[in-house]
Amino acid sequence: MPVYPFGYDWRHPLRITEDRLAEFIDEVIDRTKLLRHYHKDGYGDAPKVNLVGHSMGGLVVAGYVERFGADKINRIATLATPFRGSFEAIVKMATGTDSIGGSVPSSREREAARLTPSLYHLLPSFETGLEVEPDAGLPKSTFDPALWQPSILDTITSYIERHAVDPGRNKTARRAQGEVLFKALLDEASGHRKRVDKLKLADKEFEPNRWLCVVGVDAKTRVRMRVEVDGGKPIFRLSSKDRQNQWDENDFETKKLTGEGTVHFMGAVPGFLPYESLVCVTPDDYGYWELGDFAATKAGGFHGILPNMNMLHRLLVRHFTGRGDPKGNTWGRPAPGVSTDEWRPVVSPLKRK
Repeated sequence: MPVYPFGYDWRHPLRITEDRLAEFIDEVIDRTKLLRHYHKDGYGDAPKVNLVGHSMGGLVVAGYVERFGADKINRIATLATPFRGSFEAIVKMATGTDSIGGSVPSSREREAARLTPSLYHLLPSFETGLEVEPDAGLPKSTFDPALWQPSILDTITSYIERHAVDPGRNKTARRAQGEVLFKALLDEASGHRKRVDKLKLADKEFEPNRWLCVVGVDAKTRVRMRVEVDGGKPIFRLSSKDRQNQWDENDFETKKLTGEGTVHFMGAVPGFLPYESLVCVTPDDYGYWELGDFAATKAGGFHGILPNMNMLHRLLVRHFTGRGDPKGNTWGRPAPGVSTDEWRPVVSPLKRK
């Protein structure tokens, strides 16, 4: 089975990346038709591809399906995808550092983050965790410019002054241009989130049991973000107490205060798949011989290294080929609040850990 990696540019909004993915899928199908054994097996009669998306790659896949349909797709697997965003995107824009890239905070990092269109697509939109100071008159949407601290707009305005073809004749004009650009970045990302949230697989004639959604849990993750008013202007208050891992709790709502280090559990739950079909994995699911990956998880976070997990590789093979598991080498955990009887993983049978 040939595997083709698809790279994309974070400097583009996801709409452009989806266009490139559509072209890439067509190219992969055309290339596969030329392979002799695929031709003999009749691949050209109904050519399809399987898609695997990690992190933002899953958002690209979901946006592609919403726009172009699923006629050319056999099965999909998404791993640790922030379908409803991550608080770490806010941290990256506010400070220049986060658990997404692990870089050292600096003015250059902040500028790069605030001018990277794809990062806006990762802003959180789930209802829990965003705590806006009461009676402050602030909006409760991260896609509203009025919620953001002024330094974001300052950076964008400064960039326009230094690089724009027509930076405006005075500070007021440049500020106005900055406001337009900032709103455009937020609106583009907000529109994409709304499209993904409204995705109905039935309308695309794609059965939910053909989409494996893997969610990372049991790692300390930012599950809360406070927005306060300081000097009449909004500011994000970051606290180490907002990073939690309550996966071992018995109360189902408390148990959701977890994630994989970057994406809060609630940010990883897609609205277009049955909640009881989610497959949760933890750092303990690394095998005995994966000591290096386990150590990397402890040092740098679970999110980035999760796709390296051998058990997940076996799970993906089962998902895409329909093979059984006579040796019990694939497993997972249901989402909080889903009982053993209610759990419906798309790869079955699947051991519950």
